[in-house]
Amino acid sequence: MKVIPSSEAKTLKTKASLQNCLDSISEFELNEIVETISIPRHFKYNSSNNKQVADWIFAQFSSFGYETHFQGKFSNVVALNPLAKSDFVILIGAHYDSVPNCPGADDNGSAVAGLIACAKAISKFAPHLPVCFVAFNCEEDGLVGSQDFVENYLSQSNLKIKQVHILEMIGYSTDKPNSQTSPANLPIKIPSVGNFLGIMGNQSSKNLVDEVLNLGKSYLPELTVLGLKLFLGIEKLVPDLGRSDHLPFWQKGIPALMWTDTADFRNPNYHRLTDTPETLNYTFLKKVTQLLLLQALNVEW
Repeated sequence: MKVIPSSEAKTLKTKASLQNCLDSISEFELNEIVETISIPRHFKYNSSNNKQVADWIFAQFSSFGYETHFQGKFSNVVALNPLAKSDFVILIGAHYDSVPNCPGADDNGSAVAGLIACAKAISKFAPHLPVCFVAFNCEEDGLVGSQDFVENYLSQSNLKIKQVHILEMIGYSTDKPNSQTSPANLPIKIPSVGNFLGIMGNQSSKNLVDEVLNLGKSYLPELTVLGLKLFLGIEKLVPDLGRSDHLPFWQKGIPALMWTDTADFRNPNYHRLTDTPETLNYTFLKKVTQLLLLQALNVEW
């Protein structure tokens, strides 16, 4: 892995500290997190498990030193950095609920693992980084958790968001031929092999797509990253492009990206009992989490 020069990694003092930060992302730890939360955890139908996972995520964020609280009637878990000195923050989010009676290892345990691992690394190596982590609930019920956060929490808090990164299934990768399909009417052609990370932005976040792609090409060339920029409201014509918690931010004009392994367009276990931890590729998940870290550390303030 090529290391960002210290002049670019403004939140870290040396190349060595950046390398240590990236190296702190462990496949073993990511696997442990996925194993811990891969129980049916739908908000209504598996309510006790849903609360158990929410409490566990709360405890993780708190143990890293973040000011953590539950937000709203859907119990979104919000973690703020008390050491941050900027008026603006990077928001990194992922939903923690699953569909009823499904273990949800990729959907969305993989993303929660990336979320927590990133939060832990930043707390240790870049403790003053202006960052907010949110584990959303009820994504599987029409995005109502993230909608409540955007509509109610943001309007009543002093939180000013510079950019948003929503993680939506980031752990399934395969080199099997013809393992990748795509939504109807997608404006670009994508590969037929499902071994890449997809990054998607709209008009307000198109520059963020370029930032992530450039970081990936320069510093994680072994991770294939494909970017999709949506213009002229084309996301309204392809409903599959709005199926996660980035959508409420887009609707408010807040720059947001969705990071994804493309869900059911690749993963045959989507919304099935077979969406279990052993089906994931933890080397892929580690690289995605490292790229997320690089993006957070490289933000201009």
